[in-house]
Amino acid sequence: MRRHPLVAVMGVSAGAVAAAAVVIGVRVVLTRQAAIARRRIGKPLGEQSIDADRVWRRSLDGVPVELLVLGDSLAAGLGAQRRKETLGGRLAKGVARRMHRPVHLRTGAVVGSESPDLAGQLALLPADYAPHVAVIVVGGNDVTHRLPVAVSTLHLRETIADLRRRGAEVVVGTCPDLGALRPVPQPLRRLISSMSRRLADAQAETARAAGAHPVDLRRAVGPMFFDDPEAMFSLDRFHPSALGYRRTAEALLPETCAAAAAALGARRPRDGC
Repeated sequence: MRRHPLVAVMGVSAGAVAAAAVVIGVRVVLTRQAAIARRRIGKPLGEQSIDADRVWRRSLDGVPVELLVLGDSLAAGLGAQRRKETLGGRLAKGVARRMHRPVHLRTGAVVGSESPDLAGQLALLPADYAPHVAVIVVGGNDVTHRLPVAVSTLHLRETIADLRRRGAEVVVGTCPDLGALRPVPQPLRRLISSMSRRLADAQAETARAAGAHPVDLRRAVGPMFFDDPEAMFSLDRFHPSALGYRRTAEALLPETCAAAAAALGARRPRDGC
């Protein structure tokens, strides 16, 4: 028996309405959970990170390695209590120790930044500034603000290209797994975990294609944040603690040193070292 066309259309319309209602309901739930997460996290650390920019281990011989750190609050070191505990400070000390030469750290990272803000961070640098190695860590805010992956990777690619034109080697720490954030309720936590993993994979692919060196922070340090959140997160349970920054820096350090060595080798005649 054939269904009347009007009945068929009504059935399709009812299904579409039901599907739309489900989508709207999910969005409402997720929006409420996001508000809950923001209230739980708050801003106990403020919005200003510690200034760690200086020449580290200046007593060592040789021309200082120029180290630039770009990105968001993780890159800026928010949550660290002392400058040597910031991501930049940890990396600078580690590079100096391994390469036996001083390191001049410059931090362009700004708390709250997303990938489109990287261009602005670069714009604030002197036109003739040419770091040996630049470390980029960004993506968490892209996920929480639901920035399309294509937009995030476009700005990452442009930033890498700009740095490469300056003669810098580039290391990209991919987006951490936000599923480790206990203050975020379920199912929102599962959703942002999936979103952050997708962004991290896209960042790694973009970095490699642009001539940069990706480091998968989800695999390198993610399990530590999942297994021991009390030790790895600071008091806001969102940003890393001193130990969290130490483990993150340790994951980034091998690629950072290798990149710095490559840049120093390429510039040896000009630097005279």
